[in-house]
Amino acid sequence: MFSLAVGFLIVLAVLILWAFVAVFGRILNRAGYSRWWLVTMLVPLLNLVMLWVFAFADWPVSKPPAQA
Repeated sequence: MFSLAVGFLIVLAVLILWAFVAVFGRILNRAGYSRWWLVTMLVPLLNLVMLWVFAFADWPVSKPPAQA
């Protein structure tokens, strides 16, 4: 059976994961990227590569609008 401490750790892990998704999802949304990029954070080495790419890439929000 689960003890109270294990249940507390599971709830704490879920809350931390929810905060991570909420904060980084909002940052990606404001930068002009899709929130689906958060899926890359689940792959161990890919998350470091994508963090590097996002840090040095031109963000879609900062680009001037296209002239029609």
